[in-house]
Amino acid sequence: MEGGNSPNLQLQQLPLATAAVSVQPHADSFSYKENLIGALLAIFGHLIISIALNLQKYSHIRLAGSKDPRAYFKTKTWWCGLFLLVLGELGVFSSYAFAPLSLIVPLSAVSVIASAIIGIIFIKEKWKPKDFLRRYVLSFVGCGLAIVGTYLLITFGPNSHEKMTGENITRHLVSWPFLLYMLVEIIVFCLLLYFYKEKNANYIVVILLLVALLGSMTVVTVKAVAGMIVVSIQGNLQLDYPIFYIMLVCMIATAIFQATFLAQASQLYDSSQIASIGYILSTTVAITAGATFYLDFTGEDVLHICMFALGCLIAFLGVFLITRNRKKSVPFEPYISMDAMPGMLNMHDKGIAVQPDLKASFSYGALENNDNMPEIYTPATLPIVQEQHGSKGVSAPPYRVLEHSKKE
Repeated sequence: MEGGNSPNLQLQQLPLATAAVSVQPHADSFSYKENLIGALLAIFGHLIISIALNLQKYSHIRLAGSKDPRAYFKTKTWWCGLFLLVLGELGVFSSYAFAPLSLIVPLSAVSVIASAIIGIIFIKEKWKPKDFLRRYVLSFVGCGLAIVGTYLLITFGPNSHEKMTGENITRHLVSWPFLLYMLVEIIVFCLLLYFYKEKNANYIVVILLLVALLGSMTVVTVKAVAGMIVVSIQGNLQLDYPIFYIMLVCMIATAIFQATFLAQASQLYDSSQIASIGYILSTTVAITAGATFYLDFTGEDVLHICMFALGCLIAFLGVFLITRNRKKSVPFEPYISMDAMPGMLNMHDKGIAVQPDLKASFSYGALENNDNMPEIYTPATLPIVQEQHGSKGVSAPPYRVLEHSKKE
């Protein structure tokens, strides 16, 4: 009996063993290759986006500083920046289809690093080496920390991969962890929106938390839409599933509302604060959403999770140091600037100043202390001489202006 049953047992166990051996190594190598492709696409996309934004900014500054009557959209530089911007966005969008969400989202620190490096290279001020190191040492340290954090993110990022089919996305959408997460997020979002709109709580953390909560849903839907498009290109059509269009509508809606809150935050706070705090909050909330919806960290050991968290913290610190060194914007001054008035700086009549040409004065119309000014800059007064008139019936002006000769 035992001898007769042993061949059957061997035949039954052989396919299971071969299947386990053939699938597992292929999945590991393929997941690592997909992570690398997704990370490279994200880095390339964020780098191109930062270059594009700086090109468009350069076109605006160049037109503002010249007498060119053309509009900004009629310049080649602006259109080149727009083309690069679209190319970078396509690179970031396609990266979500290959790598896990928790790996792609923190790589947006590359745009901050690239913007800092571009800003340092294209400095138009005269500086000395000592001044340069003292002023930009935080930027160099921040760039180094952000690069180290990015390396740790790519090396120890999650390797969970699955086909972005309509069935898988629907199954994740109705799972109880994600439903619980959505319930908590909706409650927190409504509370923050109530305090922001009704209680006028215009704190930067409140506004950027609203942006982060909307952004987490944006990246979740972006990965679903990009993954289903890639699967459809590979031959398995997914565009006929209703979940694809639901995710597409949610992606567009959350992106629009996110841009609205970002515009409101930019009107109240400095761009460096928005960049640093927004990156930290958005990355944290997006990683939580990806770990809940797509189960990115399922099967990962504790060492990889801890090193990934360490990479996030180092990247956060690097971005904070980079944005901390940026110049603060000059507040609006309700006066007419002397530099903005053409022809007023050199108005002289035979060497005598008609309009005070004060380099120390910030704006025209502000109160200045002229006690220590030289005599040429003091305002000239017209002498007034009152005359006594004997006739009471004749009306005469109460004053007359004396004319001065050149000698006087």
